[in-house]
Amino acid sequence: MQTLSLAPWLVATPLIGAALLLLVGRRSDRWGHWLGVLASTATFVIGLVILLDMLAADPDQRVGVHTVASWIDVGPLQVDVGFQVDPLSMTFVMLITLVGSLIHLYSVAYMSHDRDRRRFFAYLNLFVAAMLLLVLADSYLLLFVGWEGVGLASFLLIGFWDHHLPNAVAGKKAFVMNRVGDMGLIAAMMLMLATFGGVDFSTVLGSAGAADQGTTTAIGLLLLLAACGKSAQLPLQAWLGDAMAGPTPVSALIHAATMVTAGVYLLVRSGPVLEAAPDAQLVIAVVGALTLLFGAVVGCAKDDIKKALAASTMSQIGYMMLAAGLGPVGYAFAIFHLVTHGFFKAGLFLGAGSVMHAMDDDVNMRRFGGLARLLPVTAITMGLGWLAILGVPPFSGFYSKDKIIEAAFVGEGWRPWVFGTVALLGAGITAYYMSRLFFMTFMGRRRWVTELAGGAGREGGSDGTPVRHPHESPWLMTLPMIVLAVGSVGLGFALNAGERFVHFLEPVTGHAEHHDPVLPIWLIITLTLTLVAAGLALAFVQYAMRPVPTTPPPAPAVVRAARVDLHQDDVNEAVVMLPGKVLTRSLVFADRTAVDAGWLGLAGGVGRFGTWLRGLQSGYVRQYAAMTLGGLGVIVLVIWLFSGQGAS
Repeated sequence: MQTLSLAPWLVATPLIGAALLLLVGRRSDRWGHWLGVLASTATFVIGLVILLDMLAADPDQRVGVHTVASWIDVGPLQVDVGFQVDPLSMTFVMLITLVGSLIHLYSVAYMSHDRDRRRFFAYLNLFVAAMLLLVLADSYLLLFVGWEGVGLASFLLIGFWDHHLPNAVAGKKAFVMNRVGDMGLIAAMMLMLATFGGVDFSTVLGSAGAADQGTTTAIGLLLLLAACGKSAQLPLQAWLGDAMAGPTPVSALIHAATMVTAGVYLLVRSGPVLEAAPDAQLVIAVVGALTLLFGAVVGCAKDDIKKALAASTMSQIGYMMLAAGLGPVGYAFAIFHLVTHGFFKAGLFLGAGSVMHAMDDDVNMRRFGGLARLLPVTAITMGLGWLAILGVPPFSGFYSKDKIIEAAFVGEGWRPWVFGTVALLGAGITAYYMSRLFFMTFMGRRRWVTELAGGAGREGGSDGTPVRHPHESPWLMTLPMIVLAVGSVGLGFALNAGERFVHFLEPVTGHAEHHDPVLPIWLIITLTLTLVAAGLALAFVQYAMRPVPTTPPPAPAVVRAARVDLHQDDVNEAVVMLPGKVLTRSLVFADRTAVDAGWLGLAGGVGRFGTWLRGLQSGYVRQYAAMTLGGLGVIVLVIWLFSGQGAS
């Protein structure tokens, strides 16, 4: 590929933008946000040029590595700073830069009244640069640099408004939980180095098939641990809902184009390792299936519009992890759904931000209702994203999510029946909670008032109903939403036609042999659409046709549990935090009472012994002569005793 040398600029451009915005400081406040938009957009243009050059090449010529410099050269370990350009990495590049640029543009208006807007755009550019380094790296070690960069940028952005304590705590929580996953990636690289003699993709992936299955299983499980941290999968999912404390554009960037997709990329990129470890593949599929249901159940009970979308992301990433655990038959479908999800989920989050902009930053859907007429562009664009995530034909989600459901029914024994059933149930529950979100926000009676309609000042009406003045967002916010809505409508069909996207990824994912599912495809599609229709209809009856109470009504135990994320924080506290605290305090106590006390006691004893000896130094010659004579007597006695025993 002639444009391969442009690959480093994909990372350098937003990185330079971030550095300039941070170093220039307050002098760039008036124009710094536009520099951030320009850096992200320029990166998209560079990526598009490389992609067009790749598409013009033959499929077997679409993989290349551009080496910038030698990084580590110690004995047998040699790691370069290299950028791998292939269909998988370029798919992520285009998703990150296009969706990221739209989010940058949206943020110009959304953050217009924030005095630290320039710094916010610097962090956005840093986020994009780190994610691009992650997906373009030609080794696990360089990938890890981008991996940590994404973690740092997410910490800075989630806690951007850190003058509010919950926001700062949320950023710290995301940072700490991701470090747990990072330990898995570090340990996996250690095993790779010990087993294969390197950590670059060509060495590890090329030798995985000849390695011991126990070793590849261990590596696969450690990679899964890393993926669970970044992609918010069980049991490291608790940070995702709290991450909604950050500005809404951050939520869109994390959930659609960057952070949560990193785990899926890592597993699909490591396909040859997973194929040599069938037990690890099974665990990946199980984790994806459980998270799929976990997120869906939590989403059904959330009244916070952003947290409901966060639960949706957890569930949809679960679909992708399930597909990745199915092996070659699911790799391409996992990435296919990741791409379409990037568009409709970004559109849904930006739409949620538009609703918040209209409703004085309120996120409680029980205080919304009847907004469709007042926010027509927001309602239409979010409606298209809603239909896409439901998998209603011909929207994008129908083509990508249904492919995963069909793949889940492929296999032998119990697996296709269990995984396929879980995927079907997830589709039905998704239809319910996403329809609930849409109807509570845009349909039904208004659960807010204007001052002209009887509101008693800014505090609200006599019944506590809040006073609002909803209005459509400015064009800088609605334009990105419209572009994303277009992708939500047509992208799935465009990529699925002739299986072009699956064939595009084959140089990386390999050619997957066709396998028929255990149920006819027409029956799977019929069952899926039936469950989707049932979930939609149930939500319509409950939240569009009936009055929605402004306070959560009494509910069964499972609903109460879902409102608090199925007690995931309580479980983490009981299983991890409290035992860890007890262990830490026990170690500190042992260190103080045994280790420190022992050595301090020894030192004190030596000191006391020295003090006693010092008392013997009287300065009298006769005392010294007596001590010498006594010593000689002891020596003679010892010699006599030993010589006497020898004689006997």
